Amino acid sequence: MPVKLTVRMHIAAIVQAVTVVLVFASSSFIPLRAQRVTVPLDGVWSIGESVAADAIPTSFPHTVPVPGLVHAALPKFPDVDQYHTHEWSYTMVTDTHILPVSEKVEGLGSTVQKRNFFWYARTFKTPVQKQRALLVVNKAQFSTAVWLNGKKIGDHLGSFTAGHFDLTDAIIWKGENRLLVRIGAHPGAVPEWETTGGDGEKELWTPGIYDSVSLLLSDNLVIDSVQVAPQIKSSEILVETELTNHGPARNFTLTQRVKAWKSGASIGESISQQVSLAAGEHKFVRQTVAMPGAEFWSPDNPFLYVLDTSSTGDSATTRFGMRELHFEGEKAILNGKPIYWRGASITLHRFFADPDSGQLPWDEAWVQKFLVEIPKRMHWNAFRLCIGPPPQRWLDVADETGLLLQYEFPVWDDREPFRHKLWNEDQILSEYKEFVRDNWNHPSVVLWDASNETHWPYLGDKVIPVVRKMDLSNRPWENSYNGPQGPNDPYETHPYKFITYFSYTWGDKSPLFHMTDLEKGPGYKPEFPGHAAIINEYDWLWLHRDGRPTFLSQLVYDDLAGKDAPADRRFFLDAYLTAGLTEHWRATRQFAAVLYLAYLDGEGPHVFTNDNFKDVKTLEFQPYFEDYMGQAFKPLGVDLVFWQPKLQAGSTRSFKIVLTNDMDEALSGKLALTLGTPAGAAIQAQTETPFEVPALGQKSYALELTVPASAGEFQLKASANCGKSWCPTVSRRNVTLTP
Repeated sequence: MPVKLTVRMHIAAIVQAVTVVLVFASSSFIPLRAQRVTVPLDGVWSIGESVAADAIPTSFPHTVPVPGLVHAALPKFPDVDQYHTHEWSYTMVTDTHILPVSEKVEGLGSTVQKRNFFWYARTFKTPVQKQRALLVVNKAQFSTAVWLNGKKIGDHLGSFTAGHFDLTDAIIWKGENRLLVRIGAHPGAVPEWETTGGDGEKELWTPGIYDSVSLLLSDNLVIDSVQVAPQIKSSEILVETELTNHGPARNFTLTQRVKAWKSGASIGESISQQVSLAAGEHKFVRQTVAMPGAEFWSPDNPFLYVLDTSSTGDSATTRFGMRELHFEGEKAILNGKPIYWRGASITLHRFFADPDSGQLPWDEAWVQKFLVEIPKRMHWNAFRLCIGPPPQRWLDVADETGLLLQYEFPVWDDREPFRHKLWNEDQILSEYKEFVRDNWNHPSVVLWDASNETHWPYLGDKVIPVVRKMDLSNRPWENSYNGPQGPNDPYETHPYKFITYFSYTWGDKSPLFHMTDLEKGPGYKPEFPGHAAIINEYDWLWLHRDGRPTFLSQLVYDDLAGKDAPADRRFFLDAYLTAGLTEHWRATRQFAAVLYLAYLDGEGPHVFTNDNFKDVKTLEFQPYFEDYMGQAFKPLGVDLVFWQPKLQAGSTRSFKIVLTNDMDEALSGKLALTLGTPAGAAIQAQTETPFEVPALGQKSYALELTVPASAGEFQLKASANCGKSWCPTVSRRNVTLTP
């Protein structure tokens, strides 16, 4: 049985608030206020290896970036990342027969590595002497243990939450300190009753301290955490401060003060409360702070505030936004108004294993382009973070740019050996608690997600009811195959239309899907009526970055493009069909969110899914993808409900066009339907009509068009020009005119 962790969760909210200065900082210290000093420990560390857990290396001949991954170490370690799980073996050998039986993994996993652990090492000096010293390792995999000056401080088993280590009894205040952080070299170094993330399609497992490390110095009384819960109806915040008295009994003043994040302007009046703590007492104190005339946080206006909290010996700075999101029926409601989510799922931990990943996830310019510039250009306002969490800096950027995040705890357990049967439930619950506490002050995090494609009643019966109560903002929870746990919780669905090609190989003789099926109507039956449905995976059209189909999509492209089709043809079909499905799912108005898979994924010889980048280092999309998907996700959606491959030359017919308005204002303008050459150089037939679509509403139009008498290849295009800078929105269909 596992030993219950005793390292207390400590000031996670504070770390979130200051990550903006920690993530890419040097080792110089940054005082948050006069009472607390934060010493960033990011940078280049030394690193060694061992087989045994207690065998501290005698030398550390490699260097490695923090944050980052071990495969970035110099000189490089042999066989790093090499680990095959039982799930991957089941997928590749037993289920799909991609690999021979000789590759089958016996037990829970296997590796060719001659090590089980990596040891990070560095020295530091404290700029001041305080009464308490706390080390925060925001995230590291696989599990973390810390030594300071030869003394073991403690362990943190979780790979996806912050580890907090009290260094007070071991720190040297007036001299050099030697810090060691040990992590598992692979999931096999972690007890089988502990989760390291489920992904039965992942071939490589990437160890590393992949988030920031910092040292927090303070006096007594210690502020362990601060949670800010916006109350938008009353224009105030509920603040819960967690405190610990490490000294004798005392009375003190707890003060809260709010200011605007960018301008620093004070908001309302500061409040103070007298608090008494006995010796060694641990207490939660709630206070309400008025914020007259507060600006709401939203994708259109991501306005942020800062709360300064102070005790007699400690202080904390917490950034937050005034926003509230919940679900009513089939809709998401943000700050009292419906909002439709448009975007994608991000599988960052798959990208960790991509040969081109390097230090990109920690490069500020790359992250800004990935989370700010491209989403604005593609008209995305939401992402699902799945199969592994990002560095905290990503969440800070999401807060600043106004992204809505569905944040998934990385449990995906849908195939042998079904590890949830092995996991220690108390340990799992403690990590979900840490997950919520690490992230509860981020306004971008609007929906917690308990798992992906997993049947595990424990999550809904035990975990969600407990952690829901921790979150004073009362965010909704999504729970995968288990269905909604609460009366207003949403559920996710993955309507892979082209999966019929693959399921046919399983013996499922259902008819193959064709895009013409979309002309019959929505084609989706709600799985949990009365609850909002979120699409966060769809298409089944993945390609390797060189244009080769993945194993899952091979049969689709063989049929639609031909086995000998050039890569350019497949790139076009991927964009053309995925955009068509996007138009369709948005036009059904059955979904609160439409998010495709995946904005970021990982390349490799055996990957099943992938992203659509031509060059992931420069974040350059495949041109067809940016063209077609950039149109499909515009706030005014246009769906030309026509997928017939042929039209009779010289015929006249009516075409249905559905306009879907995601904006909180009515849109009007001209709707045109044209038939021209595929390159758009020559228009052969056209018609147009005025349109008007109510705010957050829809309207369908039937436009009659007489097609030319000449046969050939043409493009049918519906174009809605609403006068906005991003208009027109176009929907295109390729068609052959036959005599």
